[in-house]
Amino acid sequence: MTGKHEKPDFAKHLVNLASQRLGTMVLEVSDDFFAEAKRMLQDSEPVFLPDEYDDHGKWMDGWESRRRRKPGHDSTVIQLGARGVIRGVEIDTRHFTGNYPPQASLQGVDPHSGFNNSSEKWEELIPVSDLGPDQQHYFPINNNRAFSHLRLNIFPDGGIARLRVYGEPLPRWSEIDGSQMLELSSIALGGRIAGYNDAHYGMPWVILTPGRGINMGDGWETRRRREPGHDWILVRLGATAEIEKIEVDTAHFKGNYPDRCSIQASKMGIETDDELALAADAWSELLAPQKLSMDHQHFYQKQQLTKLGPVNCVRLNIFPDGGISRLRIYGRPQF
Repeated sequence: MTGKHEKPDFAKHLVNLASQRLGTMVLEVSDDFFAEAKRMLQDSEPVFLPDEYDDHGKWMDGWESRRRRKPGHDSTVIQLGARGVIRGVEIDTRHFTGNYPPQASLQGVDPHSGFNNSSEKWEELIPVSDLGPDQQHYFPINNNRAFSHLRLNIFPDGGIARLRVYGEPLPRWSEIDGSQMLELSSIALGGRIAGYNDAHYGMPWVILTPGRGINMGDGWETRRRREPGHDWILVRLGATAEIEKIEVDTAHFKGNYPDRCSIQASKMGIETDDELALAADAWSELLAPQKLSMDHQHFYQKQQLTKLGPVNCVRLNIFPDGGISRLRIYGRPQF
């Protein structure tokens, strides 16, 4: 586990598989008397409202169970919005000071048919580990299996502000019609951010989520560039494909949208994200530089794209800087 002020690499650009915006749901909870378990799945940062109370007592921004007066512990089961390989977990107790759980553990399972908590063989991802008050706790996960359901245990009771599960989405392609043109950059189909040169504002991975952005904070935005050059972001597609359509959306970016954009692409192997970033300068151009407009969906059809053949990685370049709400890359998967 890393300390309070050390944000590990997995929390900087990997997808939060437990995000509510991806459809993560609470399936079961032993007790959430003071605060509903689903609150800990919010993407927003937890807040403390000193004078806010409800019928059950002090309102808290997270999941909080009542004081346990008998043996045992509390737990909640969630279904991840995106099945995937988990690389790290954040258990956040911010604002829980006299009511945080002193310990927690996490288990996972990936059922191939209907989920049944009582009959599942849960696998340990985080052993029983100490927690502190009012802080973010990061746990690296060394397990290459994919999981779709998690069980968070707290000992014996208390409150968790946020649970975030960082990883690489991995869909079950056997259940997907690959003959159709699909949004292969989407998290649901295994797309993920592999790197970027700057992300001063927003959360980079949200450019791959469904729907249009709800505000200017719902996207990827770089700082104002004061030196020559341009900014960029790397995306690993969920499958290899010949690209047929691209969407670049600048929703809500008005005084800070990029002047232009271009896209490079390549078919890569098992390179690390750092190796991809080093190689991307030499990738071929898929989309030549295009003028962008504020708060607008820009669509580029197959005839506007360079014929590169099958690719599985793209780099979006923005000139010189600014914000992008969504990026969508479409093609027919090739396996």
